[in-house]
Amino acid sequence: MIEVFFIRNNNEKIKVEVPEGHTLMEAAKLADIPEIPADCGGCCACATCHVYVGNAWTEKLKLDTDTPEIDLLEYEKGFKDGISRLSCQIYLTKELHGLTVHLRPEELL
Repeated sequence: MIEVFFIRNNNEKIKVEVPEGHTLMEAAKLADIPEIPADCGGCCACATCHVYVGNAWTEKLKLDTDTPEIDLLEYEKGFKDGISRLSCQIYLTKELHGLTVHLRPEELL
C-alpha cells in the first residue's frame, strides 16, 4: 500500500493508504475529501482536483509543460508555478510513498 498525506488549511493531516497504481485523486475520493470534488472523474478536464505539492516532493513531481494539465492549471485561481498539480495526473508508485500535498484554501475552491 502507498501512504499519502493531505494537509488542510488548518494543518489537519489526513493519511490515506491506497494500492500502487491509483492516482492521488482516487486516494482523495476514497478518503471522502471534499476539497477535491474531481468533477470530471480524473479525465484531466476540470482542475477541481488541484493540489499543492509539498516542498520535499517538487523534484519528483515536476509538471510537464507539454501536457493538457498545464493548460488547465494556468487558468486556475491559485495556480502556483512549481507546486500546483492536478491530483488526477499523479499516479502513486512506491517512489511516492509518504507523499504530502496541501489542499487549496476554501476561498479558491
